[in-house]
Amino acid sequence: MTTAPVKTVLIRAGAALIAGGLMLGMLSACSPAEPEPTPTRTALFAGEDEAFAAAEETYRAYNDALNEVDTEDPHTFEYALKHSTGDFESRDRKNLSTMHAEGYKMTGDSVVQSFAGESYDSSEGVVVGIVCIDVSETDIVDSSGGSVVADDRPDVYGATVTFIAKGERLLISRADKAEDGQCVGA
Repeated sequence: MTTAPVKTVLIRAGAALIAGGLMLGMLSACSPAEPEPTPTRTALFAGEDEAFAAAEETYRAYNDALNEVDTEDPHTFEYALKHSTGDFESRDRKNLSTMHAEGYKMTGDSVVQSFAGESYDSSEGVVVGIVCIDVSETDIVDSSGGSVVADDRPDVYGATVTFIAKGERLLISRADKAEDGQCVGA
């Protein structure tokens, strides 16, 4: 008869261990999990020179696309707009739509005369450069063929352009008039 109580004690002890293990498992499942590690942003470019080259390539592609815009066909706007984001894109979209609505046409091509890298923030994915654009061969004309461009527009103007990384590419996010003297003829 002594074996029965021993078996009962062993069974109860085993059941208690199993139940305890289950309870621990359930409690650990309910306890707050370790916070997910925040992914570290990796630099899009190996260094400043690579970032500046990518920014220049982006601006030249934007300029080429802008030269191809036909204000009579709004579908042609999209290729130029795909190189930009934010307020810069919104402003271009509004200007192109206004030109379309007013019946204005762009003539001639603007030419990127030079690009000079100014700064690169790898942690934020921001590149800033000075772009000098020759617009001497361009015009915007109304439906009667008259120019709507200001008479005092310089043939070359400079812009401080800010690019931001979106995914694996740079987009133009801002352009401001560059300081006087940064571009020849500006």
